[in-house]
Amino acid sequence: LDEIKAKYAEISPKAKITVNLGASGALVQQITNGADFDLFMAADKVYPDKLKAQGIVSGQVKTYAFGKLVIWSNTLDLSKGLDIITTKSVNRIAIAKPDVAPYGARAVECLKYYHLFDKVKDKIVYADNIAQTAQFAQTGNAEVGFLAMALVLATEMKGSYYVLDTKSYKPVEQAMVLIKSWQSNPEAAKFMKYVLSAECKPLFLKYGFIVP
Repeated sequence: LDEIKAKYAEISPKAKITVNLGASGALVQQITNGADFDLFMAADKVYPDKLKAQGIVSGQVKTYAFGKLVIWSNTLDLSKGLDIITTKSVNRIAIAKPDVAPYGARAVECLKYYHLFDKVKDKIVYADNIAQTAQFAQTGNAEVGFLAMALVLATEMKGSYYVLDTKSYKPVEQAMVLIKSWQSNPEAAKFMKYVLSAECKPLFLKYGFIVP
């Protein structure tokens, strides 16, 4: 998003884009309670769809990318995949809270798909969002974290990661929508159109997304 903002500033230098990062479910709660946002970019289409059902948004919900789930560690070699989490070398596994964070929900789905959830559920530490999950894994509060591939590629997370098979969890369909207040700020609609344009697709691909 920082790179998209920078590129957008070249074509619209007067636009000021303020980003508020958080778990998709938590942001939905803020928007429902009247938070002053113009545009909502979620890690799961279900969240903007919820707002649309409540009549809080304007126009169509648009998918901008499909995310990928990875496991990451700064201390362990994860090249052999998911089985390492059942070994003694892993005492804690960081996952974002599945009720509010899409990648957390997908992590639980993945573990259940491989019949591992019951084996490791006592090792799981739940973080408020995906950024805090990464923090847990980076600081050693957990040996392994379930993260978005984009987060691993976008930040200087020097460690080992393993891309989990997309068949093991529901597609992470990431979507965006305008909040009704955008009419007072038409720049929001222009920015949304830019994010969905062909110009931004190489950036999404660079960070491991699947682009629709």
